[in-house]
Amino acid sequence: MPSPHRTAIADAPRDPTQVVRSTADALCRAAMECCRQHDRSARLPADDGGELEHRQADELCRLCDGSLVELSDAYTAAAASLHPAGDQAWWHKANALWHASREYARRHAGCDALGKRLSAKHDSGRLGEMQMEYELEASALLALRHAAEAYRATRPDLA
Repeated sequence: MPSPHRTAIADAPRDPTQVVRSTADALCRAAMECCRQHDRSARLPADDGGELEHRQADELCRLCDGSLVELSDAYTAAAASLHPAGDQAWWHKANALWHASREYARRHAGCDALGKRLSAKHDSGRLGEMQMEYELEASALLALRHAAEAYRATRPDLA
């Protein structure tokens, strides 16, 4: 059940800059959680027989990835018509975070699609392509982490 405090805040008219900043803050939190869950999943031991834990970690990663995509779309909508006055550091870092989020989502979706295509038929000649796609996805995840940290540096009160 939503708290009355949140309902009152949601009903009040808000400054467009504040809306974009709040959306960017949420995107940053989602990016940090996405990176954290992928790190956690990568650290799980492969040979301990904990298949249930691996499936749960994969599900958490999928949930975080989906949240990142939704918040990236929300930032797109919120920031579409805003052009803050002056050289706002948070604005530039938020846009960089948005770009990194979109690139990570694109790379991740490409890896998923390639994995599904290759799982149906085992083609050893395409393993190099698959390795390259996974490395590009890992690079995009690292860029996402850096962009989130850079944005967070402009917003020291971000929880």
